[in-house]
Amino acid sequence: MSAMHAPFVFRSFASMPYTTRLFLLPMWPFTFIVMLGMWAWSKTFLFSFYTLRNKLCQTWGVPRFGFQYFLPIAKQGINNQIENAILRADKIGVKVISLAALNKNEALNGGGTLFVNKHPNLRVRVVHGNTLTAAVILNEIPKDVKEVFLTGATSKLGRAIALYLCRRGVRVLMLTLSMERFQKIQKEAPVEFQNYLVQVTKYNAAQNCKTWIVGKWLTPREQSWAPKGTHFHQFVVPPILNFRRNCTYGDLAAMRLPEDVQGLGTCEYTMDRGVVHACHAGGVVHMLEGWEHHEVGAIDVDRIDLVWDAAMRHGLRSVSSLTR
Repeated sequence: MSAMHAPFVFRSFASMPYTTRLFLLPMWPFTFIVMLGMWAWSKTFLFSFYTLRNKLCQTWGVPRFGFQYFLPIAKQGINNQIENAILRADKIGVKVISLAALNKNEALNGGGTLFVNKHPNLRVRVVHGNTLTAAVILNEIPKDVKEVFLTGATSKLGRAIALYLCRRGVRVLMLTLSMERFQKIQKEAPVEFQNYLVQVTKYNAAQNCKTWIVGKWLTPREQSWAPKGTHFHQFVVPPILNFRRNCTYGDLAAMRLPEDVQGLGTCEYTMDRGVVHACHAGGVVHMLEGWEHHEVGAIDVDRIDLVWDAAMRHGLRSVSSLTR
């Protein structure tokens, strides 16, 4: 259904945050047929665009739907689409290409490392934008918090969040069944802070912790372990459902573009116009700063504050439920 939220389908609908509308339901069979056709023949295409400080910013759409990113048979085709888009961007002189959404999935292409390693002479800078995503999540957390519960703890974002917080003296309960993955992350922390990282294997370990950082989808039963008054920060896609009435739920990491953005006629998914996911904003900051490095693979924890400060300096603002 969200495929209908495109400016070339219903322009007025695309200008508003996405919600399921009844008038779209009869069009579902047609959308399914189009999906099959796109899977077979379509290539990456221009979806929307805007200008910011005399720089043209375009959103290119990979002709694949969310569920296809989790099909083993679709992996190679998706990577081919992304690779061809990167090469085309390089050829026409694009400065920065931000992978965003599921296109930077670790299991898919290592957060972009596949393309950078395969094409070492790229002039276009490939960016996954997760450094700014981590920064947005971390800046939502009150400074007086001393303990957090982290799911998706060994993911790219989970690792960066855990390492950053332990350096701040915050005890991080990392939910993972893999001792090997946990120890690998723990060894990356400075020796004096390693004891702040604690492996837990069950949700009941967090029954007294009121700050949950969610990187893995939670069922109602799993959410029931959170004590009354818990706030759920999240970087999981799709976002978790608000099952608990006595708890609060944060939005997905997002930022509002600078006020001088022009020509932005569409909304990014369910967000207000002018608001984009933090990984999208990360590509914008990379462009505005003129950075010459690729941002792929593991997140550099030492750059989290630097990227956040750059975003603030260029007029981007967090739109989380805690900071707006």
